[in-house]
Parts: sequence; C-alpha cells; structure tokens
Amino acid sequence: MKGQGKMVLNSRLKWVGLVGLVLSAFSLFVHFLLARFTEDGVIEYQSSITVFSWRPIFESANFPRTSPMYRRLWGPIRHLESLHPDANPRGNYAVTDPSSQTNGFIFVRIRGGFHEIRNSICDVVAVSRLLNATLVIPEIQSTTSSKGIRFSDFKSFAYLYDEDQFMAALAKDVNIVKTLPKNLKWARRKKEIPSFKVRYSASPYYYLNQVLSVLKKHSVVELVVPEGGCLQAILPPELEHNEELQRLRCRVAFHALQFRQEVLELATKVLFRLRAPGRPFIAYDPGMTRDALAYHGCAELFQDVHTELIQHKRSWMIKRGIVEGKLQVNSAKQRLSGSCPLMPEEVGILLRAHGYSWDTIIYVSGGEVFGGQRTLIPLHAMFENVVDRTSLTTPWELNRLYGHEANIITSSPRTPPPIEKEMKHEAWKTSGPRPRPLPPPPARPKSYNIEGWWGWVAESDNEPESTVMELRTNAHKLLWEAIDYVIGLEADVFISGFDRDGNGRPNVASLVMGHRLYQSAALKTYRPDRKEVSKLLEEIHDHLYHANHTWLKSVRKHMRKRLLDGLIEASTKSKPLSFLSHPVPECSCLRCDSNETSFHASSPSPQSQVQAALRVAHRCPAWMDNDLILRSKDKDNEEDLDEDDSTSSGLFFRRSGENHESGGGDSNNKEEAQLDDLEELEGGER
Repeated sequence: MKGQGKMVLNSRLKWVGLVGLVLSAFSLFVHFLLARFTEDGVIEYQSSITVFSWRPIFESANFPRTSPMYRRLWGPIRHLESLHPDANPRGNYAVTDPSSQTNGFIFVRIRGGFHEIRNSICDVVAVSRLLNATLVIPEIQSTTSSKGIRFSDFKSFAYLYDEDQFMAALAKDVNIVKTLPKNLKWARRKKEIPSFKVRYSASPYYYLNQVLSVLKKHSVVELVVPEGGCLQAILPPELEHNEELQRLRCRVAFHALQFRQEVLELATKVLFRLRAPGRPFIAYDPGMTRDALAYHGCAELFQDVHTELIQHKRSWMIKRGIVEGKLQVNSAKQRLSGSCPLMPEEVGILLRAHGYSWDTIIYVSGGEVFGGQRTLIPLHAMFENVVDRTSLTTPWELNRLYGHEANIITSSPRTPPPIEKEMKHEAWKTSGPRPRPLPPPPARPKSYNIEGWWGWVAESDNEPESTVMELRTNAHKLLWEAIDYVIGLEADVFISGFDRDGNGRPNVASLVMGHRLYQSAALKTYRPDRKEVSKLLEEIHDHLYHANHTWLKSVRKHMRKRLLDGLIEASTKSKPLSFLSHPVPECSCLRCDSNETSFHASSPSPQSQVQAALRVAHRCPAWMDNDLILRSKDKDNEEDLDEDDSTSSGLFFRRSGENHESGGGDSNNKEEAQLDDLEELEGGER
C-alpha cells in the first residue's frame, strides 16, 4: 500500500509539473502575441505623452479672439472673401468614356523634387487629354528601387500619392491605367517603344505636331520629364479649350493628387498637435536650399564650408549651362536687389515689427534649411514656440511612414593596403641590430577627413556621387515636404522667405501659396518684397533690435500692402513659370454679395478693384450663394484696425511681461495708435 501511495504521489507531481510547463509555455505565447499586436498602441501612448521636445510657453492662458489686434494679425483678408474655388468644367466639355478607343498609351518617367513632380503630373494629365491618350500611372524616379527604396511597401507614384483616388477623381477627364499591357510592357523592357525627353514648358503644338503621329503609329510613347514641367504654364489663347485644360490642371493638383493615407494621417496628427494649445499659428517656409542659393549667387551670406558648398554647386551649374554668369557674385548686391532669400532672422524681425508676440507658434516647413539649425537661432531667440516636423513627430511614426525598407550596410573606413604592411615588416628585418630606431610606421588613411556630408570639400574638387543611403534620404524628403505642404495649406498665416528654386522657377512655397489662393483666398498669405525689406532693414542696420516707431509703421504698411500687391505681382512673375503658383482667374469664381453691390453701385470698391486686377469675372454657381455666411457689422474696419501693443516703440522684440515706460508715454502711445488707425484705414482701401 505504501509503495502504491508513493507511485500515485509521484504521478500527481509529474502531472502538476507538466501542467506548470504547459501554463508557462502558454504564458510566454500570450506575452509574445500581445507584444506583437500592441506595439502600435504602446507607440501611440508614448507619443501622446512624453516623446515630444516641444513644450509650448505662453504669456497668458487667455487669448482674446475678438480684439482688433487679433483681427489685424489673424483675421481674413476681406477684399478676397468673395473669391472661391471653381475648377469644374464649363461650357461644352466632353466627358471621357472609359470604354472609348484612344490614340494609345503614354508612359511617363518624372524626375526632380517635390514641386517639380507635382507640376509634371498635372502637365502630363493635360497632355493626355490633349492627345486623347490613355495615361499610365507616372513613375517617380526618386522613389524607385534604384534609389534605395527596395522592399518598401510603397514605390514610385504610390510612395507619395493615392493611386486609386487619382484614377477615380479623373475618370471623367482621362483614361488612366496602372500598368501597360503585357505586350507593350515587354517592348518597353527591350527599349523598343519611342521615347521623348521633353524640355521644360513645351508648347502644346509640340505634342500635336511631333508626339501625336508617333503615338498613333506605335500605340505607345514614353515621355521623360526631367525639369519639373512639360507644358506651357500659360497656354496659347488660340488653342481650343485652353481654359478647360487649365481647369483640368487644377482638378489634378487640388483634388486628384491626394497624399496616401499614411502621409495624411501623420500630417493630421501634426496639425492637431499644433492646434492643441488653442492658438493660431504661422507656417514659415525659408526656401533656403543649396541649389537656390547657388543659382542666385548668395554664397557670401554664409561662412566657411557653407560658402564653399554653394560656390561648388554654382560652378557645376555654370558648366552645364544652368546659370549664365560669373562664379564670383557680390551677394550683398544680390540681397539688396531682392534676389536672395530673406534670412530667418530678417523674417523674425518682420513678424515682430508687424505685431506678432514672442509666444506666437511658428512652424518651420521646407525639406531643407541650408546652414542647419544655426541659421534658425535668431528666430528661436525672438519667438519662444518655434517648431518643425521633428518637434511634433516621433521616430516610430516616421518609420511607419517609410514602410518596410531593406537594411543598408554602410562601408567601414578603408584600411591601409597590404603593400604598406609588407613594407613595414621588411623595414623591421633590415633595420639592423637593436636598439637602432625604427622607421616611422606608414601614414594612416585619411578616411576620417572625408566623413560627413561636407568633408569632401577639403579633399576633392568633385562632389562624390550620392550613396544609396543618401538617395533613400532624398526620397524621405519628399514625404517630409508632403507633411509640410499640408501644414502650410492649413496654417492661419503663411509667409515665405523665398519663392524660387534652383532653376529660378517657383518652388514648393509658391505651390503652397497658389493652393491657398485657390482653396481659401482670404487666409493671410504674406509675400514680402525682398528688395523693399532689404532697404528697410538697412535703415536700422546699426540698431537692428531697437527700431523707432516710424520704422515700425513702415514695416506694418509694407506687410499690409503686400497681402494684395504680392498677389497681383505673382500673376505676372510666377504664373508664366508655373500655373499652379497662381491658378487665378481660370479656377476661381466670384460669389455675389448684394449688400456690397448696392452700396458701391456709384463708385468701384477696393474689393472690385482687386477682382479686376486678378481678372476674375466668372460668377459662382447659385448653390454657393445659398451658403453665404453673414458677416459681422464691423467687418469693414476689422482688417485695418490697430491697437497700442508692446511693439509700438522701443525694443519691439521684448516680452510684454517686462517693464514698460509709464506716465506720459501712455498718452503718447494712444495718440500714435490713433494715427496708426487713420493711416491703416487709408492703406486698407487700396
């Protein structure tokens, strides 16, 4: 009996141990399962609590939105409130039938940066409509496998934009397919299909006279678009349906070209985090790229290695005929003539002088700020809440945006060649009896001198070819600029330091301003006159941060004036180079306001004068008039009011919490504020 009891006890212990092992294994399995499927949730939880470097600092918790100061700085431009988007076809516009026969397929390869890609896509859609061709989803060369985007979840066009939305939005305009038919795809691989390398701003008659016949003969053509635009910005007036082609461009850029879901989600998160404090914000695009600085001869505005890098790029441009001029350019004269970007310090001075307080939220956009964070130090000194994409996102969110990418093994520094080692051993053998001094060892390789993105300047006159990792980073920059594009579009105020790229054409900031003009023209978009701003800054060069009241009034007058004058100037300077930078009047309409029409029946109003300058004559559809929002009674004066704020005189960059002059100065400031009101009321009626 005792033996049987021991056996039963041992068997029970074995069963208990087995159950324990099973439970342990099950616990580990559940643990790994939860760790795998809750990773995203943990990241979201962490990102919402402590991962951001930005901690907003404000002077006070209350932010009055009904004050005249708020309306002057953040309110809409009332002269443009009647301007609304209208890119729908007008008149006789033939709707495309997906089952109809076309002249053939157009396959497009696009090179360039963010704004060049966007311009090119709009152009090739218009060309496909012009030639009655079926468009294959364009291939973006910067996001292909050869550029380091191997094994990624997103490639080519889908790396940046939503393919399905693109095809659905243009279904009535152009036949679009994702790939070529199998027989044509095989012919393309064998390079048997005709190819055209299209120059920038090609005439529509180039396609009608040269490309169309080849398209009909071979049923397919390949277009290579290397310079950011393959169709004239302003189409010839004698071209049939020229305005409809322009409105098609607007439908492509502002409706069909939507970023893929992951980009929009992250951009929405960044926008939510910007608006979380309950304050309006400014989006600032410096426009300071190496190519743009080299093209316009602005190297001497920088120092040391940055100047050398800009000069090297300018030399490269001169050799290839991109720039016509000398290598050495007087950058000071270029700056005074308005050909160089406004530095972040200068933009900060403009904003502070105009009345924006030190706790204003400023979002720095743009894929590249040449000179790095050092150039932004003065802006950070003037404004407490200067943020950018890196301040409002986490590395996990960005990695999820890139998708799964193949690992790239970086090459280690080169070791000395074996010959030197053999020479060293031979020297030891023939050095004679000890302790005779040995010859010095061979020199170490200078790999440490050429590390870093700038190190080659001291080693070679030729810039090294981009590594695969650098090409991948360039593709990532497209996604960064897409996020900044959305933020700039939705910002309460937008200001650009420069509106030209490395070819002298409109850049990303210009496209943002054009999109804002189309979507919400009344939002404040500052277009400073760089030449005039340089003169204003030269007037107080010796006491830059202690300006007098007269100078401040001059700056404010200039900023108010450029809200409208800059818009009119863009129609003559930017639009001939890029239609998307100024899609007016083709893609806009006027919403009729009966009150203003009856009030200004005898004399033309400033609003009607602005509309005449923009040449907008088309009236909006009736359904837009039904949605008319009642305006406040004091609207006529809301844009032109000013108030006595801390920037009226003296140190305009000081904080309001610091000591101010008292006594008789208060009455003087009130009188000056009244004079400001009269002057602004006069200037606002331009």
